Parts: sequence; structure tokens; C-alpha cells
Amino acid sequence: MKKFRKVLDGLTTSSPGVTIGSPSCGSAAGTPTAAPTPREIDVQETLVSENFQLCKTVRHGFPYQPTALAFDPVQKILAIGSRTGGVRILGRPGVDCYCQHESGAAVLQLQFLINEGALVTACADDTLHLWNLRQRRPAILHSLKFNRERITFCHLPFQSKWLYVGTERGNTHIVNIESFILSGYVIMWNKAIELSTKTHPGPVVHLSDSPKDEGKLLIGFESGTVVQWDLRVKKADFRIYYDEAIHSVSWHHEGKQFMCSHSDGSLTMWNLRNTTKPFQVTFPHGKIQKDGRKESCKPILKVEYKTSRNSEPFVIFSGGLSYDKAGRRPTLTIMHGKAITVLEMDYPIVEFMVLCETPYNNEVQEPYAVVVLLEKDLIVVDLTQSNFPVFENPYPMDVHESPVTCTAYFADCPPDIIPILYSIGAKHKKTGYSQKEWPITGGTWTLGSHTYPEIIITGHADGSIKFWDASAITLQMLYKLKTSKVFEKPKPGEGRAADLVEEDPFAVQMVSWCPQSRIFCVVGISAHIILYRFSKYDANTQIVSLEVRLQCEAEDVISPSENENNPCFSEPSSHSPQLHHQHPVSPGNRTPEGSKDSVPCLKVKDRVVRVPPGYQSELVIQLLWVDGEPPQQITSLDINSAYGLLAFGNCNGLAVVDYLQKTILLCMSTLDLYGASDPYQRLTRSPRRNRQSTSEFCMRGLSNFYSDSKKRIRTSYQSLTELTDNQQSIDMERSKSPTSESRENSFSRSRSSSVSSIDRDTKEAITTLQFGESYGRKSDALPTPCLWVGTSLGVALLIPMSIPTDQEERMEEPVTIGPSGAVQMLKGSVLRFGFLDCMGGIIQSPYEVWKDPNAPEDPDRPRRRKLVHFSPSSSQDAYGEGHLAVVCSERQAKIFLMPSQSCLYVHNITESSFVLRADVVSVSNSVCLACFCANGHVMTLSLPSLRPLMDVNYLPLTDMRIARTFCFTNGGQALYLSSPTEIQRITYSQEMCDNLQEMLGELFTPIETPEAQNRGFLKGFFGGNAQTFDREELFGEAAAGKASRSLAQHIPGQGGMEGMKVAASGVVGDLARARIALDERGQRLGELEERTALMMTSAETFSKHAHELMLKCKDKKWYQF
Repeated sequence: MKKFRKVLDGLTTSSPGVTIGSPSCGSAAGTPTAAPTPREIDVQETLVSENFQLCKTVRHGFPYQPTALAFDPVQKILAIGSRTGGVRILGRPGVDCYCQHESGAAVLQLQFLINEGALVTACADDTLHLWNLRQRRPAILHSLKFNRERITFCHLPFQSKWLYVGTERGNTHIVNIESFILSGYVIMWNKAIELSTKTHPGPVVHLSDSPKDEGKLLIGFESGTVVQWDLRVKKADFRIYYDEAIHSVSWHHEGKQFMCSHSDGSLTMWNLRNTTKPFQVTFPHGKIQKDGRKESCKPILKVEYKTSRNSEPFVIFSGGLSYDKAGRRPTLTIMHGKAITVLEMDYPIVEFMVLCETPYNNEVQEPYAVVVLLEKDLIVVDLTQSNFPVFENPYPMDVHESPVTCTAYFADCPPDIIPILYSIGAKHKKTGYSQKEWPITGGTWTLGSHTYPEIIITGHADGSIKFWDASAITLQMLYKLKTSKVFEKPKPGEGRAADLVEEDPFAVQMVSWCPQSRIFCVVGISAHIILYRFSKYDANTQIVSLEVRLQCEAEDVISPSENENNPCFSEPSSHSPQLHHQHPVSPGNRTPEGSKDSVPCLKVKDRVVRVPPGYQSELVIQLLWVDGEPPQQITSLDINSAYGLLAFGNCNGLAVVDYLQKTILLCMSTLDLYGASDPYQRLTRSPRRNRQSTSEFCMRGLSNFYSDSKKRIRTSYQSLTELTDNQQSIDMERSKSPTSESRENSFSRSRSSSVSSIDRDTKEAITTLQFGESYGRKSDALPTPCLWVGTSLGVALLIPMSIPTDQEERMEEPVTIGPSGAVQMLKGSVLRFGFLDCMGGIIQSPYEVWKDPNAPEDPDRPRRRKLVHFSPSSSQDAYGEGHLAVVCSERQAKIFLMPSQSCLYVHNITESSFVLRADVVSVSNSVCLACFCANGHVMTLSLPSLRPLMDVNYLPLTDMRIARTFCFTNGGQALYLSSPTEIQRITYSQEMCDNLQEMLGELFTPIETPEAQNRGFLKGFFGGNAQTFDREELFGEAAAGKASRSLAQHIPGQGGMEGMKVAASGVVGDLARARIALDERGQRLGELEERTALMMTSAETFSKHAHELMLKCKDKKWYQF
């Protein structure tokens, strides 16, 4: 805890040129300000470094680039491996865990230790890992790195501790799961096949133990060779040589026959009585052509053969379609008796798995569902119904339904907003799902005590908006909004849309939401803004359209001043942006040269439309083409429901709209905003000289989303929507900042004390906007509505406004905007404004309390606007005490005292990088400034003293997607898009890190393993497991010896030996071990009794012999011995 005081008597601000350059917080003495200034600021700072710790909380969405799938049929949990080394483990809703291999190697295969609380992963770097799932955050217990061979397939029999590992060379190794040590028992490929075979059989593609006899291992080689290996006698029972390559093998549960899938689209059935040839060969999708030959088919990549008591067996496979039709969608085929059902998938099938009632492979399987892992989706098919419906997926696997282009995160929302959004969104849910419950029900999860309403908003490339309930570290979609419905559908290849963004003209760039008033604003890629109001009633509405001509006619460039410390001030430019109000121009309107002019990019529906309950569009604002050049993308937006105002800006200037009166109040170039306070000297060029590059110039470096080399909106937008996970961190570092064309030169040298030395060709964009109660001028005694404006050149402007307070006057009288007041300077683009009272508490922006605009009116109670204001003076003893303004830029943060405009504190956040995102957030009942830098550092600074509290190098390389989607919120939380399909949530609060264990779900729950069915006397006598199979006796060190040390290297994991023992011993395993221990104890007791009896007999014999000897020697003298 730190207490500090700042005496402000007699302090006044210096000129802007001096303010930015002085790292100290003081200013020259001068005339006191006219406004009353506090004698001292007394802020009790409570935050210390111990309040902060950075850690990941949970990951939502579909696993990016999935590669493998596994299911525990007893615990009923599902695991998905990915190409980047990630493992997602899913159970009942709320049970969702993400693990990551440090190597980042792709996961090739997953194997659960069924009902043991452990998972084996095989990775592309030829390493096996054992994960302990008996803790809320799984950890690796052991790793085994193969040095000379590449892993291709793994198989772990149920209730076995020996893992079979097939390799690329065709060999099969055996690993002890408990110790993770390689056995000396090896099945070499040349022993498995006949010596007369001249060719190598290829890699091992299948391993499975026979359901009839665990001592028989079926080995499938890629070339088409199948061998059944007798593990006891170490020789092959039979060998099958087939012409077509094998992809998978599946047993019938009786162990007398099995099925293979092949590369020619065929399925072969083999009987163990006659392995010379298959007794059945089928081409499920191969038609007979006119010449009598079968048409060629694609490979069947996997087949599963599952039996059912009350019906025909199921044969389920992927692939196998004929080559005759190009562009056919991937399919999963279900053959049930004579019926063949083909399920078409939206994406390629990565893996599928049939879920069965029993974990035993020698019992009737009774399949009830199929889990199908696609490249971009996860679906589960219900096999118990004849039409095979799909289960409704409870996980948020459709985050990427359309590529995510922006995110927003709101913690501690009004509690009524989530239920009402859910009730509206539930009306539009899809139907036709299976009526049964989701079959993946493993784990346990309870709603923790540290929960509060949280909402995540995602904007997408197709113009859709999704509201998600993110409370209690879960994610559930509440409501979906389609912004494209506001516009007429653009005709492909013609009209204005074709010249811009043919594929994604409605893509969302940013959103602004006021949860209290439920006002929602969307900024789109086509330089459009849509304002929505929320209503529980449907309505007929006419969308109002405003068109704004926000384009600089002159080329205003900044020139270095002759004297750096005394910037020259020029008169405002006479070329201000022009505006058009509610006068749509026909699409064909063109200038005499044939180029477009005064035309918006999209056409708003001009008829009355019926809108359903939910968010209903009220106003559309569009920027216009000017002289054949498209409008520049909007770079900043803010909306205030209490004022009824909306402000937005781009590289050309600023516009303020009164959305209550549907009028444009201000439309002005950035240069004109300064008035006489312009801190730069600007040289005017001929407009024609640089006309052709205006569009290209403004698109460069105006947002974090686009690289410097893009020339058109479409090409610049591709990097935003593409799903390829390209790490563009090097390009990002090279471009250095999203807000100027020549930024790499601009920041290659340190800035001098004046920003007037900015590069000659730099233009000034509006980078951030914030409405709030403040003091427009030093002389103001009372706070008034103001608009804070931040620019790409580090300038912070304050624009005062006069808003009628009476409701009737507000709807009729115009809002007046005064000339700009305070001008402050910072290094780098201004990113964020925040306001604190003089006690250090955060000041919320005023808002209007929500009232349904379409609710039936009560004549007795006329509808009036209810406003909530948070005045800067509300927490002060004396009225008009002032407030603190927090201004953060790419390079530094400053604290200003208003209205005197004195700089109290300044902190240079970074010199080597730049800040991408900054927010004033509440943490642990206090306030701090949270920053995320382009070099991956996450930092927090105390307020108002700007003391560094935390600096963590969280992401060593930051790519464009993370830069675009990273956002902070209250409660010490943040999120970003970790991949094109996944949202990663993190916390920087120590308190939440401490409570995280309570919030996460349990993956493992103690469950009794189902008992094996009684097979019956006759079945057991004639064909059952006559011989007991002791793997320990065969594979243990005593019998098989030690494996070569150079073959594989054992790497202990973080869990250690104790964790390994916990993971390797399930509940049933414990019972079995207890029984064995009791048996051994009883056996030892029996042996002890026998030994005791022998000792007693021996003692009696000895006593008898001793007595006889005594009698014999009783009468002898001593010398007779």
C-alpha cells in the first residue's frame, strides 16, 4: 500500500511542445488557473505486485487443425489431438481442458488408459507421453523418446499395462505404462513375415489383440500383409498377403473373423479358419460399368465392425466413394444389414470412433453413437434411431462458423441481460437434433462461488455478430445478429460492391456496446456503421440512412519545424470534409471523368421491413466515394446513450452524429479540429500530385489489421479473414505500428522533445474516441459533456459540447459543439482514455437506462428517458473538485489533472516495441492500467502513480490475429483468438489464479469398471480363453530382458513417481491390487503356519532325541566320553 500526495499550489501547464518532452511531472510556475484546484490529491493505492499473476484459464472453440481422437467408454470423456501439439479433453458441459506439448509436435494418436485417469499421446517427434488426468490441470508423468524408429501406430489392450507400439520399419515394441520403460520383447518385421518374402511389408498401420485370445496380436502392415503373432511361442499363426494396401482392421467380437479396409475402396472379410483368401470382398460405393468392370473408388481410410444383440451388425467407414463425380463432399457410410446410409459432411473427415456400451472387445459391442472429427467441426451421430440424427453439440464449436474478425469482452454485466438474450436467441435455434442426451457425459463441474455475468461478443467476416455467455469460464451462444440484413444483396460482378469486397462486404471491423442501455453499434469493412436498439417485440421499421463525405480534398502533410521546440501554428485548412444527409445518390452517379463520386459502398434497404425481437437496426451511416476513390476504413468509434451521440473517425477526420435526431453534428478534418492549437507545421501540396495514392496511403497503417503493402480494401482484408495460421510477427514488427505509412522509419529513432519532427508523408488518423463528463477548458468550473479525441500523431484533443437537458428540447434543439479545448501530446498513437475521480476511483461514462422502444405505451405514464450520470464531483466533498484523465498511447501513459490540465505522472511503457491494446480496468477492488505490447508482454501499471506492477513476457511472438483480437476487461481477465477457431481466456489477477482450481471441472470421477459378462460353460469350453495370459511373465525384465538403451530415452515428467503411481492405478486397479495383496498375505500366512508346524515337529523330534541321549549317557563317567 502506498500513499502519495501531490501539492498543486501555483502550478500551471506548459506549452504542448514542452509538455511532451518533459519526463518529469512538474511544470513551470505561473498564473494559477481560474478553476478551483484541490489543495492536494489524496489517493490510497491498494494494488501491489502480489495482486497480479498471469495464467491461462480456459480455451473455447474447435481445436485448430485436429489430428487424432480417443474416447474412454467408462469415464465417457473425449480427447482431441491437434497438429500444433495441443490436446483438448471434453466431458459434460463445463468439463473442458486444454493441454499443450512443449515440443509443439503434432499428435499422431491418443490412447486412454480406460477408467484409470490417464492418457497416452504419441507425437510426430516419435515421443510417447503419459498424462495424469486425475488433477484439474493434467500434467505429463513420463515421456519416452524413440531415437532410431518412427512411431506409426499404438494399441493398449483394456486393463493391460503393456502398450504395443508399431513403427515405420515394421517392428513392434512393447512399453510398460507404469514405468514407461521399453520391454526387451520385440516383434521384428523380418520374423513376422515369411523369410521367402522379398519385399519389406511397410510400416505398421494396425495392432490389436484377438478378442478370442489376448495372447494373439494381429499386426497389419501398409503393403497389405496381415500377421497374427502368438506372443507366447513367439511365432506367426498365419500370414495374409493381399494385393491392396491396408488402411485399417476391425475384429468381430467373437474373434473368429475380421474386416480390412483398402486403398481401392474395398472391404475384405477374413475367417481365421481359412486365411488364404477373403471370404467376402465388397466395393460399397463401386458400381459396375457397362464393360462389366467395377469403377475405381477412393480409399476407405477406416472401418469399424460392431455387433448388436437385437439387430444386424454395423459396418461404419469413411471414404470409399467413386472417382466419377468431382467435388463430392466427404462422407461417412453406415451399413446396417442391407441398408446403406451415406452421411455427407461439410468438411473432410479426420477421424471417427464408434461409441459402444461395453469396454470389452470380446462382448457384443452394442454401438449407440459415432463421434466424427472433421477438419473444422465435431459431430456425434445417434445410431439408435433409423434416420441417424445428429446430437446437438453443447460445446461452442462454431466460433469460427465465419472467420472471427473482432472481439469484445464485458465482465460484470447487468444480471438481466444474459437471460433476455438467451430467450430471444433460443427462438432461432435449429431443430431436427436427436432427442437423446449428449453421450459425452464424463467429469464433474459445479458453478463456483467466484462467478459473475460475463459476455463475449465476436464479429465475423460474413457480417454476423454472436453474443456468448462467458460466465463461470464456460461459453454458450446466446444470440446471433446478421448485419447483412440491413442492406440489399449486392449483385456479384457488378455495381459498387464488386469494386470493393466481393466476398465479404459486410465484415465486422469493430463493435461498441452499452450493456445498460443495450445500444449496440457495428462498424463494417465497407466504411459503414449500423446502430441497433434492443426490443422484446417485433416491429415494422424504416431504416434511416445517413451518408457522410469524410474525405480530405487537399493533401496535408507534416513538415519538420525549423525550430523543434517552437512548433509553428498554421491556420485551419479550408478543405473540410463534406457531408450528405439522407440524400441517397444513385449507384451510377459518376464524375465527368467516369469515376465514382458521392456513392456509398452498399445500398441500404429503403422499404419498411419486419424485424424480429432482439437487436433492431435504427440508423445506418455510410461514408461516400470521392472522385473515384473508395472511402477509408473507420478506425475509431464511441457511442454514448445518455448524450444520444455517436462519434467516429478515420484517416481523414472526425464525424459526430446525433442518433436521436438523426443528424450529423460535426464532419471535420483532423487538421480543422485543432483550430489555432495545431502543434504541427503543415505544407500543402497540389491535390493532383498525390491523388492516385490517397486511397492506398490511408489504408496503410490505419488499423492493426492490415499490412503496409495492401492497396485495396479486399486485398488488405484477406489477411484478416483467412484461416491459415500464419505467424506474421516479423512483418508486424517491421511495420511497427498500425497508424502511419512510414512508421518503420518514424520509430527507428527515438522521438525528440517535439512531435513536430514526424516524417514528411505522415497523415493523421483518429485512433480513439471517448465521451464523458469533463472540463473543456481550464476556466471551466463545472464538468460538461465532452468528447476526447486521440490521433495517430500522439495528440489528445478535448471537444466540449452543449446538450439540452430537457427531454423535449433534446429531441428538437440542436446539440452544439464548441471549439476544441485542451491539446495534450504523447509519444505514439493515442490508444485509450480513462477517467478517475480525485480519490482514485474509476468514473463510468453516463448512460441511459434501457426501455423497450416498441413496448405498448401507458397513457398515464408517458415514456421518458432515464439518465444515469457519474459526475467527477460525485465522490468529492466539495463540488467541482476536478478529476484525473488517464491517456495511454503506443509508447507512454500520462495522468492529467482536469481542469488545470497539469501532467501529474508520466511513464514510458516501452521503447523497443509498441502497445497494441490498453484499458483502464478494475482489479481486486481497485483500478489499474493494463497494456498488451506487440512483443508479447502483458503489463499492468498502478493508477494514478503509473508504477509498474506486472510485466510478463507472455507471448514471445505476436501475430496479426492476436493483435487484432486481444482485449482486456474488468476482474483481471483478458482474451484473444489463439487460433482461427479458438478463443483463449487468461487472467492477470492473483485472486482468480488462486480460485481457478475451484472453477475448473474434474476430468476423472471414481467409477466401478463394468464386469465382464459370463460367457457360459459351453462357449468357454469350446472356444473360450482356455489359457490364461500373463503379459508380465512374457514382457517383464526377468523373461524378456532389457531393451537397448539407444533405442529409446526415458524422460521423467513433472508429475514424478508418485503421480505416475496415482495415474497408473485406477479404482478397480486398486481393488485388484488389494485382492492380490490379501491373497499374497493369506498365502504368506499359510506358509508361516506350515513353517511353524515344521518347526514344532522339529522341536519335538529334537526334544525326543535329546531325552534319549540323556538316558543313554546318564550312568557314564566324564572320562568315558
